[in-house]
Amino acid sequence: MTEQNNKDERHKARQQKIKQEVDARVEAAQDEKGLFLIITGNGKGKSTSGFGTIARAVGHGQKCGVGQFIKGTWDCGERNLLESHGVDFAVMATGFTWETQNKAADTAAAQATWAECKRMLTDERYDVVLLDELTYMVTYGYIDLEEVIEAIANRPAMQSVIVTGRGAHRSLVEIADTVSEVRNVKHAFESGIKARQGVDW
Repeated sequence: MTEQNNKDERHKARQQKIKQEVDARVEAAQDEKGLFLIITGNGKGKSTSGFGTIARAVGHGQKCGVGQFIKGTWDCGERNLLESHGVDFAVMATGFTWETQNKAADTAAAQATWAECKRMLTDERYDVVLLDELTYMVTYGYIDLEEVIEAIANRPAMQSVIVTGRGAHRSLVEIADTVSEVRNVKHAFESGIKARQGVDW
């Protein structure tokens, strides 16, 4: 047997072992329920990831809803696309809090948007609900943490929920099924490059 044949056989053996391990894990993962996912961290792409999951679910014919906090005054490419495919949006529509500089108005807008989100979280017709930038609302005290936990914990059993934003509260992290942290390595804005339509928003 040639050296190349030996390498090929060793590779095949390694791959077979990996396949057996993966197959065993797939076989063991038989519980079926709606998931609670958190996408947090200081890097770019948290909302993009959340909206990507919504697009995936829509592609499978699932009913989706989105609660959009913080960035509601921007023209939103995801909303432009997804509303035309039956995704329901509740949008805070006040923009960034450092622009409004009005805590009372921001709190009222957050509460109004949250009321619509809570409605989605009680409606079993929704397969997936995205709560985009919700972490900030909890951090700023615009929405009560315990109320968020209760609404997520008591949602329909097969409904999945995605929360995005920096600094996810540890109590939310503890009850989540999947938590991903997006790390900032480099960002164009830090080099003075303007945000670009279709890429950044």
